[in-house]
Amino acid sequence: MLKSVRRFARFTGRLGLSAVAVLGLVVLLLALLVLTDGAAYGLLAWLATLGVGAAVAVWRARRRAGSRRWVPFLPVILAVALAAVVCIPSAPTDRVKPAALPFVTTQQWSLATGSRVAVYHYPPTGSARRATPLVYLHGGPVRSISVLDHRFLQLLARQGYDVYAYEQAGGGRSDLLPMDQYGISRSVRDLAAFIDHLDQGQVDVLGFSSGAVILTRALAEPDVATRVHKAIIAEPGPMDGPTAQATGQQGRPNARNLGPAMSGPRATRIPRYAVAFGLMRLGLLSPETGLIGQAEGANAFEAADLGSDTASAYCAQDAHRIPAEDTPGNFSFSAAASLRIQETIKDSPSIAPQLARSTVPAMLMIAECSSQTRQWATAILDGNPAIDRTQYLPGVGHHMWNGLDNNDETAGAVVDAFLQDKAAPLPNYPTRTDVPAFLQERR
Repeated sequence: MLKSVRRFARFTGRLGLSAVAVLGLVVLLLALLVLTDGAAYGLLAWLATLGVGAAVAVWRARRRAGSRRWVPFLPVILAVALAAVVCIPSAPTDRVKPAALPFVTTQQWSLATGSRVAVYHYPPTGSARRATPLVYLHGGPVRSISVLDHRFLQLLARQGYDVYAYEQAGGGRSDLLPMDQYGISRSVRDLAAFIDHLDQGQVDVLGFSSGAVILTRALAEPDVATRVHKAIIAEPGPMDGPTAQATGQQGRPNARNLGPAMSGPRATRIPRYAVAFGLMRLGLLSPETGLIGQAEGANAFEAADLGSDTASAYCAQDAHRIPAEDTPGNFSFSAAASLRIQETIKDSPSIAPQLARSTVPAMLMIAECSSQTRQWATAILDGNPAIDRTQYLPGVGHHMWNGLDNNDETAGAVVDAFLQDKAAPLPNYPTRTDVPAFLQERR
């Protein structure tokens, strides 16, 4: 009995040492991935881990005889096999664009900036055709335009608007850029080049989320702003570095972590992409990381990988009826390129002095249950004297046009009233003088 206990104790001890060895080698791999920025698909880190593990195993095996000499190599083999999974792509490494949408033609425009973007045109179908084209800048920033957004654009076309939308470079069906060319300045130049390519004079622009940031920064650049007739800034992110550092509250409670978990495949359940996206999100790998290429990362990322971020775009009371925003065939998101653009915003100086000189008539749209930091919107309201109307949309989260109830119609009415100089359907709130109370009351 005593011998059995001793054997079990020795076995448990050896098993524990083996587990520690495996864990140590995995930690070493992660550290080397960070130090090398995932160079050569992580193979440099993998080979270095293999070398260290083999050297330790040889040292431990030098005093063993017979078959016991190979025991120290077993944890190394297991750890190296686990590590190899991080270095082997399971998604295509060449770009695979989403299939064509059945309800709208995808055009490809080559812009003067060198970007080649996917363009969607919804001609006016209503009786009252609006004279000025309307350009939509989607959020993301580097993703496909969701089916929900396409439905809202169709609603605007039925109101008489000649609607154009394009997926920003690297997103959706648009061509990739070299990673070091992504940035907020490039996004603004692409907007100017798109309007020039349209060649219909000034346009109205509706910018949503990160698209609202592009629009705001365009208004701060006089040579770009001259192309804009009217601007609608909807649920903006931070417009510059100082704004990105602002802390404060969000809107009324949203549905984050309240509704059912998103279903469907997840790249983050595959070790390679879980490691890559996780380390990028923590800032330990750069967007230019050599671990996964830009095309592979975009091919691998799935809608379910957004997790509770999607739910946070809806009010808490809608947690159990969140609509499907997109189809699996249309969804596309480049985490690395999006992160790169966000970093250039965080690193940019204040644009407040330039924005203060803007003269383009503008409207700000804010959602009641917004997941955006309120100071991101109020900083634009304070800084842009040309904003003469603010619309606080009740009962909606960050994704204001979401197909629920009459939310699309409400948002469409707000857009139409501003562009046609009609009375606002909602109170002009908050005004600049309302901002302190608005923030204090956590509206």
